Amino acid sequence: MSPTDIPSTGPAPWSVSRDLPPYRGILAVDAKDFTGRPAVEHASLTTVIPQLLGRACDRSGLERLWQERKFASNTGDGFALGFDPSALPRVIHPFLGELQEVLTDYNIHATGTGRIRLRVSLHVGPLPDSGAPGDGNGTPRNDTHRLLDSRPVRAILAASSESITQVAAILSQRVFEDAVLSGYTRRHPDQFIEVPATVEGKNFQQRAWLYVPAPSGNLYDRRILGEPAAGGPAVREPVVERPPAPGPAPRSTTTINSHDNRGFQNNNGAVEGGQHAYFGRDPRDDGREADR
Repeated sequence: MSPTDIPSTGPAPWSVSRDLPPYRGILAVDAKDFTGRPAVEHASLTTVIPQLLGRACDRSGLERLWQERKFASNTGDGFALGFDPSALPRVIHPFLGELQEVLTDYNIHATGTGRIRLRVSLHVGPLPDSGAPGDGNGTPRNDTHRLLDSRPVRAILAASSESITQVAAILSQRVFEDAVLSGYTRRHPDQFIEVPATVEGKNFQQRAWLYVPAPSGNLYDRRILGEPAAGGPAVREPVVERPPAPGPAPRSTTTINSHDNRGFQNNNGAVEGGQHAYFGRDPRDDGREADR
């Protein structure tokens, strides 16, 4: 191949200033336990999941978002798409709640494919969207799928009742700040749980926020995050506990500390709000111990 036949990839990073791609909201969903289902169900599920998403959009007044979805892709066990980020507040609510209801109705009558329960991730960022091959590829899209596969959202859905909870969502910090703390969505910051989103085997950790439209079970049971109860074994999947009573006893490395407060953004830009869950030692304890 001669040098003139080599495809051009554009300027190298940091070699020239250029315009950012347009900001896009990113929605991704994944079906729980998809790989554990019989292979004969897989083709049906890949068709049904986007149909259910479209129905939830219709019921939420987001028909245009669905009709004009960007760089949509069927991932086999789920679906992903981009959209105008101005719709983010309405994707959080009422869309997630309507998706919960659509799945509940579907699961009541499900026969051929069995029940469908979905993890959902929401993120926002600059992504190419020019109608060319490669649209939608970039770090924000990658991070959306990492959030979808992260331990907290998997654990919350696994620990909840399959009869009640059909949707567990995880929002990036950027989405939480822009759409929730700002007051643009009809969900209060206290309805979200702050978690460190990590993925086993991946170099990924981000601050994120869980939201469950129809919670069930003991959402604040510390054993779901791996901490053993007194006299009993640990449960492998995590959930969040209320703050432990102060005392000298050391915490185990899997302790989750949660702090309830009302959400807001202060004058110097620090973000506060919702319930805060820490996988391990709460760094704020160092200051508390020093004051004793």
